[in-house]
Amino acid sequence: MVHRTRAETLSVPRGLVLRLPFGRPFGAPGNPEQQRVVLEDALTMLGSAREPGEIRTMPYRWRREDYGRILTERHGGTSAGI
Repeated sequence: MVHRTRAETLSVPRGLVLRLPFGRPFGAPGNPEQQRVVLEDALTMLGSAREPGEIRTMPYRWRREDYGRILTERHGGTSAGI
């Protein structure tokens, strides 16, 4: 998880851009649902990125998303054991 300008400057192999505070690459401490969403997105990108240097920007906003709902929608009615 990186800032877009840093990813472009450093030519990272792949980057996931999130609007989260510096030092919180996976989300807020004590928020396992948010952390799981971010981790799932990162793993999905690792498996689906086809071009070197691919950078994706995720729409999530710090403490403004319902990550439990996102997980429920992704996993068909369960929050995947969280």
